[in-house]
Amino acid sequence: MIDEQLATKMAEVEASFDETLTQMADPDVAGDQARYTEVAKHHAELRPVVETYHAYQAAIAEADEAQEMARAETDESMLTYLREQASAKQEEAADLIKKLQLLLVPKDPNDDKDVIIEVRAAAGGDEAALWAADLSRMYQRYAENHGWKSEHLGGSDAEGGGFKEVTFAVKGTGAFSRLKYEAGVHRVQRVPKTESQGRIHTSTASVAVLPEAEAVEVELDVNDVKVDVFRSSGPGGQSVNTTDSAIRLTHVPTGIKVSCQDEKSQLQNKEKAFRILRARLYQNQLDAQQAELSANRREQVGTGDRSEKIRTYNFKENRVTDHRIGLTINQLPTILEGDLDAFVDALTLDHQARVLSGGDPA
Repeated sequence: MIDEQLATKMAEVEASFDETLTQMADPDVAGDQARYTEVAKHHAELRPVVETYHAYQAAIAEADEAQEMARAETDESMLTYLREQASAKQEEAADLIKKLQLLLVPKDPNDDKDVIIEVRAAAGGDEAALWAADLSRMYQRYAENHGWKSEHLGGSDAEGGGFKEVTFAVKGTGAFSRLKYEAGVHRVQRVPKTESQGRIHTSTASVAVLPEAEAVEVELDVNDVKVDVFRSSGPGGQSVNTTDSAIRLTHVPTGIKVSCQDEKSQLQNKEKAFRILRARLYQNQLDAQQAELSANRREQVGTGDRSEKIRTYNFKENRVTDHRIGLTINQLPTILEGDLDAFVDALTLDHQARVLSGGDPA
């Protein structure tokens, strides 16, 4: 049976659900597209909670009915059947309570947002740059697997191959909800192609996952932004090194700097740079509101030291271990091809369990 606190909560949810039905039938609401869309969205969010609760109530009612019939039954075979039915319905009710509790976990308001991912080579020199490129590819393959679109926003190539840093956007429903757990230091243990004696090297790359902010969500005064134009460097089109098309933005109040030089057009580079700047400022804004240092972007990526890691990828042993939840999967090649859902699902469940137990959800 549900406790008093959960029963009270469900009474509030049912009342709110019924109110959405009333509002959706109201001609005034139906005539206001923005308001109707908002109400319909809230209705859709509440519906699985209410349906699960009603299924729980039905299971409890059927268990009680079977127990009541068993008390008056004299036939031994029928008595056994009724007891089994009551037990099965009680188990079903218990499972539905667990499902209900998970559905009631507060939703991260950023879960439906697109994301901006920044991958930076950390400890390990040339091998770290190659590893940064591998991680970038892994996330873009993960995006493809989910039908999301990825968009390159900028980066800096390393001389020995790979990236010193690379930034790209992932666009799709639920992108942030699935990718937010990837923020942190990723450690790789493998034999580099340049290693002649077959020794295993340990390198790291840091990953930051930022919800992409709409312009209206961030207070960004263009007068606070210093814009520098400079000549692009590195590979690109024929004119990439001959025109002042690269852009560097400096947000004076926070000191945040963003550079973009991938496009030939100065305007396109400026647009991409402002998108990244808005995402970083939005993350800072969330940090201030939540007052949680662990959610700070700098905390996400740490120092990049080998000892700071959320996950280790060991090529020799064909294993990937997530140190936050102690999960190891021996399918490294498929994971690097973007098959991350086993980790994401486990991390999501761990987060929900800690929220339900009253622990730190960060």
